[in-house]
Amino acid sequence: MTSTPASDGERALAGALDGVRAFVLDADGVLMWRGEPIEGSAEALQTLRRRRIPYRVVTNFSTAHRQTLAASFGRATGLVVEGAEIITGASAAAAYTARRHPGARLLVLAAPDALREWEGQHVVSPEDAVAGSEPVAAVVIGDAGDGLSFRNLDIAYGQLHAGAEFVAIHRNLWWMTPKGHTLDSGALIVGLEAALGRRAVVCGKPSPVVFRQAVAELSAEVRSRGESPLRRRDVAMIGDDPVADIAAARRVGLRGILVLTGKVDAAAAAAAATARGRPDAIAASLADVIEAAGGP
Repeated sequence: MTSTPASDGERALAGALDGVRAFVLDADGVLMWRGEPIEGSAEALQTLRRRRIPYRVVTNFSTAHRQTLAASFGRATGLVVEGAEIITGASAAAAYTARRHPGARLLVLAAPDALREWEGQHVVSPEDAVAGSEPVAAVVIGDAGDGLSFRNLDIAYGQLHAGAEFVAIHRNLWWMTPKGHTLDSGALIVGLEAALGRRAVVCGKPSPVVFRQAVAELSAEVRSRGESPLRRRDVAMIGDDPVADIAAARRVGLRGILVLTGKVDAAAAAAAATARGRPDAIAASLADVIEAAGGP
């Protein structure tokens, strides 16, 4: 029996994965799409676990705590996922404010479940922010739904104008839901930036903050096993967005593999391959990437 010769794309993918020891996986477009699991994604995660290859799922979906997201993914796929394996824009923002403003008052406009990421930090309500004798140290804005009212945003603007650090969970203008394109909180971030004349520190993709957080967690996991230190070049980002996933990851030293199960089709992927920040390789799906990575 003869084997089929590898195509140029397969060889490029195998070469791009040579030496990779850990993965950063986008959620929407790689594991899930429009609320449904992508074929082969759960099996790909099982393979990574069997091979003891560390990974983190990174998503800008930030209306829920990581444990809630893990449980939701588990119900959809039947695969047990740990909350510690997920990094959201909210969890990255909470880690950022914990480092930058320990013990300080924070105004966080986020969904109630996502607010649990700030447990142990001094989060105040919009009412308390106004009533307090001192301004808050930072204002964090994300997917708060109706909590992003004009009243609350005006309070946030006042605190920001008084000097609070401006932190955005992410800057997405829109996102894809089962009902189609939906306005996202990034549109409000842009408006506040224009009113203030300064930019927010963005913690979700495509900011370096979330990728550095993922690498830090992966490096700690590798160290705990007694393995050699993990370099950024040893980590590959698997995503469906040429800009927010691939170009952003490559800017901080990670490899970038673009898959076709989300935002882009083959034609758009080919265009991305000729643009600045092009992917190291293109694959049909996460399952194809993990298969090309080899191993038992």
